[in-house]
Amino acid sequence: MPRSPPVHPCHDPRNGPTAVPDASAWRIALPHSAAAVPMARALVRTALAELDTAPDTAPDSDTAELLTAELVANAVEHTRPGAPVELVVELPASGCRVEVHDGDPRPPGDLASRLDDTHPDPWQEHGRGLLLVRTLSSGCGHHPTPHGKAVWFTLAGRPAVG
Repeated sequence: MPRSPPVHPCHDPRNGPTAVPDASAWRIALPHSAAAVPMARALVRTALAELDTAPDTAPDSDTAELLTAELVANAVEHTRPGAPVELVVELPASGCRVEVHDGDPRPPGDLASRLDDTHPDPWQEHGRGLLLVRTLSSGCGHHPTPHGKAVWFTLAGRPAVG
């Protein structure tokens, strides 16, 4: 009898959210709820803590957590209830790359720099998350995926002092 291929634990709904064992790439399915944000922050914090670089040259963990929280919150807020949300954290030698995948193929708000970035409307209640991503990351953007889109940012490692 032919055996079916093994299901990767990240995609097996029976096992719940599970990180990829490879320390240079982490992937986790997140709940479509407010609980996704602290889960995502914790994964990014853990991944960056396990980098084999000196703590003073690693990407800034607080910034990575903040930007991750913004992208995850956007994915939960702007997609249909119950839609899958997935976090991918990659740790190349030069820093980190974080992607948030969701099931909505529409591009996010403007991730390109705008002239009014330094003076946002103080009365506007939305739109500051992508401003933070644009301002604090080394790079950011989005790309289509087979099931929607991925919105990403990169953070460079801090230069060594000395």
